[in-house]
Amino acid sequence: MSKIINLRLARKQRDRDGRRAEGHANAAKSGEAKPVRDIRKAETARAAKVLDAHRRDDGPDGD
Repeated sequence: MSKIINLRLARKQRDRDGRRAEGHANAAKSGEAKPVRDIRKAETARAAKVLDAHRRDDGPDGD
């Protein structure tokens, strides 16, 4: 037989788990040393620049 699940409580638990994971990520990010943070930001900016460089520039009509 199946176990009865209270959907309201399941949603609350899912939301709590999501907030907890976000909190752990924020704590890890704020605990980084400044040089490490700067390197991570530079890598993110470089990746965005490379991605934008490979983007197709179609005309306004999409040809």
